[in-house]
Amino acid sequence: MVLVKQLPVRGIVVPAFVAFAAFGAFWGVWGASVPRIQDRAGVTDGGLGVALLFVGAGALPAMLLVGRAIDRWGLRVAAWTIGALGVAGAGLALTAGSLAGLCAGLALVGATSGAADVAMNSVAGRAERDAGRPVITRAHGVFSSFVVLGSLATGLASAVALPVPVPFLAVAVLSLLAAAMLAGTLPAAPPVAPPAMTRPADADPTPDPRPWRVGPILLVGVLGALAFASENAHQSWSAVFADGELGSGPGLSAVAPAVFAGTVAVTRFAAGGLGSGHARTVLLAGATAAAAGAVGIAAAPTLAVAALGLVVAAAGTAVLFPTLVGVVSRNVDEARRGRATSVVTTVSYLGFLLGPVYVGLFADAVGLRGAMVAVAALAVALVVLAPPLLRLSGLRTG
Repeated sequence: MVLVKQLPVRGIVVPAFVAFAAFGAFWGVWGASVPRIQDRAGVTDGGLGVALLFVGAGALPAMLLVGRAIDRWGLRVAAWTIGALGVAGAGLALTAGSLAGLCAGLALVGATSGAADVAMNSVAGRAERDAGRPVITRAHGVFSSFVVLGSLATGLASAVALPVPVPFLAVAVLSLLAAAMLAGTLPAAPPVAPPAMTRPADADPTPDPRPWRVGPILLVGVLGALAFASENAHQSWSAVFADGELGSGPGLSAVAPAVFAGTVAVTRFAAGGLGSGHARTVLLAGATAAAAGAVGIAAAPTLAVAALGLVVAAAGTAVLFPTLVGVVSRNVDEARRGRATSVVTTVSYLGFLLGPVYVGLFADAVGLRGAMVAVAALAVALVVLAPPLLRLSGLRTG
């Protein structure tokens, strides 16, 4: 049992949303800036592929370490991570003039991004517990919304020939604003265990939440990996599918990722009120929709039908990872929140990294339509595995 100071609800929820906004804006700007950064660095497609591996190489160890940092020094660590991401992104845009510079910059971006990801979800979990209402899913909706806004704003900046670093500098300002809000709101120290003599004699002897065990969190992380693999498969390959299989051309095909991200954002706001008390139902419904959408894309004869399938798939995948984070959040002690969030996020992130690779391997073997069927299989696996793995974990889901 730990002593946890109750924070003002609005005081923690709003900064959490601002942090997710900055995080989404960064990745929206990055995604839209990749071609110009590649040109500036003077690297080939193969060189860019190698450089992108450094994002994961930096993120994974940082994600594992920051959870322990949060549990040791408190949630205010989140302020440092989100501020560092904005600064790292601006530094990348200003200095990536070669393959070596690009790799170094992406490793730093990966590390700060991974740390910020874990830290923000820890803050959102604390906010959801203190507020007594859903926060995590809506925070992820803010993230998705700002991915779209960041992408569109960067496209506009490119159209008017603004220098590459300008959008990154704007995100750095937003990130530092979020950091200041978090630093001014979150406690500077972690929760502390109370002296044994202060426990009331009539206190509920049942520990709530349950004692820390890594095994149950790993099981939830497996489900998160399936969810993220499906989500990033669509986000990364939807434009390629529209262009290569349906002949939409570069202009229309570029809209597909924006349609996916926009649908994810709308769904997360709409489903945010469900909360983790309906986790099992939400997971099964979301995974079923994700599978149906992927099958619809695979069989689509026209771009309009494929877009409909993409919307269904996006709506299904949108609720999966936030729901799983909510399950973990409501089942861990505050003194272990950082570590638990770190474990589930890191394991899930492996699916995010491998999802596009999975599609590429199947596309080489059976074509892009067959690869979309393989993506549907990921969602089917989640439908099949979610009930037994959640039951085996012993975590409360409703």
